[in-house]
Parts: sequence; C-alpha cells; structure tokens
Amino acid sequence: MNRASTIALTALAPITWGTTYLVTTEMLPAGHPLFAALIRALPAGLIALAIGRALPQGTWWFRAGVLGILNIGAFFPLLFLAAERLPGGAAAAVAGVQPLILLALGALVLQDRPRITAVIAAAAGTTGVALIVLGPTSRLDPLGVVAAIAGVGATAAGIILTKKWGRPPRVSAVAYAGWQLTAGGLLLLPLTLGVEGVPQTIDTPAVVGYLWLAAVGGFASYTLWFRGIQLLPVVIPGLLVLLSPIVATLLGVFVAGESFTVIQGVGLALVAAALVAGPVVVRRSSAHAALVAARP
Repeated sequence: MNRASTIALTALAPITWGTTYLVTTEMLPAGHPLFAALIRALPAGLIALAIGRALPQGTWWFRAGVLGILNIGAFFPLLFLAAERLPGGAAAAVAGVQPLILLALGALVLQDRPRITAVIAAAAGTTGVALIVLGPTSRLDPLGVVAAIAGVGATAAGIILTKKWGRPPRVSAVAYAGWQLTAGGLLLLPLTLGVEGVPQTIDTPAVVGYLWLAAVGGFASYTLWFRGIQLLPVVIPGLLVLLSPIVATLLGVFVAGESFTVIQGVGLALVAAALVAGPVVVRRSSAHAALVAARP
C-alpha cells in the first residue's frame, strides 16, 4: 500500500474522534466521563483480542500496559472530562498543540530532528485550530483546560513510544490495538466502579452513542491509527490529529446550529495548508536523504 493510501486510512481515526464532542454533549449522560471512557475502551479491546488471537509476549506485557495507559487509560477519561467542561469544542483547540509536542518529543526520544518547514506547518496548524474553535465569547473552565492539556500530553507520549517500540512480528494491527484498548479498559474498570459508577439512566440515544464510540471510535479507529503511526513519519500523524477539531467544529455548525465566522474560515484555511504541507515536507526530506545516501 502506498503512502497516500496509508495517510488516508490513518486520517479516518481523527475524523472519527472529531465526533466525540458532539456525541458526548448531545447523546451521553452528563457527569460520567469515566464510564464513557470505559465503554469506549474495554469492549472494543476484548473484541479486538478475540479477532486478533494474539497475546503479548515477554517485555510486550509491560509495553502494552504503558501504551494502554497513555493512549487509552489516561487519555479517554481526560478527553471526555474536557468535552463536558469546555463548551463549543474548545477541548479540541488544546489538542491543536499536539503536532508541536510530537515534534519536540520526536527530537528528544527518537532523535528525529524536525525540519524548519515541518515546525512551520505544525505551528500553522495549531494557530488554525485556535482560530477555528476559540472565539471571543468562549469561556474556558480551568479544570477542562487542565484535562485537555494532560490528555494531549499523554497521547503524544503514547504516539512517540508506539513509534519507538513498533509492533512485534506476526502480530496484526487488530491484536496490537486490542492489547492497548484492553489494558486501558482494565485500568478504567475499578476507577469507574469505585469513583463514578454506572449512570442511573441510559436511554436509546445514549446506547447509540456508546456503540458508536466503542465500535468506530475505539476498535476501528485505533486499529487504523496505530498502524499508521508505525508506517508514517511522526510529523504526519501529528498533523492528522488536527482533523479532529475541524470535524468537531463542522458538526457544531451543521448539526448543532453553531455560527461560523470569517476568523474560523481563516483558521480552516491554515489547517488545510498545514495538512497539505506536511506530506510534501516529508516527501522532499525523504528524497533529499536518498540523494545524499546515494552520493559517493
């Protein structure tokens, strides 16, 4: 499969995650971020394990646990908490800084020194997300902001370690996603039951919302996402994350009836430019490296 197809399939994950904000605020019972995170992670993980039919071996028990905590167990509840406490998808604005965090962590952990053009693309994308999501009337709840920042940091570290450790030979992408979803879900299970409990009422819209989050937002999207992280340079998944706030904003406009301003249009254009520039920068960098390597 060529790089363009890999990018397209990987992009489906953040596109799906962009629906989380609308689903959380419009369909799920309020005040239960841990339960929503648990339902998104554990059932999907167990199904993926059954389909993948492979368990971790050796050091991969530890690695799967660490990745599961960072990518799932910590990130999911922080995401839902931020979505509940930050109106208008403002949690997604904080997620917009993730490309810059990934470039910094990639340089420190992977020794992958970013090109200045990649940094410019990431900064443009971050600025664009801020313009799209944050308006002059936005009121930011401090706890929601802290949750969003912590969630971004956890998943950024998870992406870098996923890239560093790779995937064991002969282990499918489904099984690999299952390890992490299950590990994160098992962490969330006692926390949910001990701290939050089960919502007293789960109506039909909530059932549909939970099914969407588990099947599409959990199982399908993370299978594609972890596969893409391993195959693509780290800057590309970092930029693809920007699709999530774009989708959240567009759903807010066309489904929830929110307004769309000229400033948001400028932000959308900046993000689109960053998404186009990222793969171009990587392609030119790869071509340059190949040319240097071929010189006598």
